[in-house]
Amino acid sequence: MNAFVRLIYLAVMVYAWLIVGRALLSWLRLRRGSVLYRIQGVLYDVTEPYLSLFRRVIPVARGGGLGIDLSSLAALLVLFIVLQVLA
Repeated sequence: MNAFVRLIYLAVMVYAWLIVGRALLSWLRLRRGSVLYRIQGVLYDVTEPYLSLFRRVIPVARGGGLGIDLSSLAALLVLFIVLQVLA
């Protein structure tokens, strides 16, 4: 059972890093067809189902002409709570 918990812990940790990578790449303006653009597309496809759960509940914070999506932050918080429970 301990190996199973470690495997789940590792999977949750990797998924959290995928969300962080998606958030960081979203700050960049990438050229279509570049390697980073393709990586961003893969990260979007992998993380969007989970993040969309939070976007339904948490609206985009608007200030002036700027909108900040806080769903990634909430999703990471939940993942880190899960990691603490598993540890």
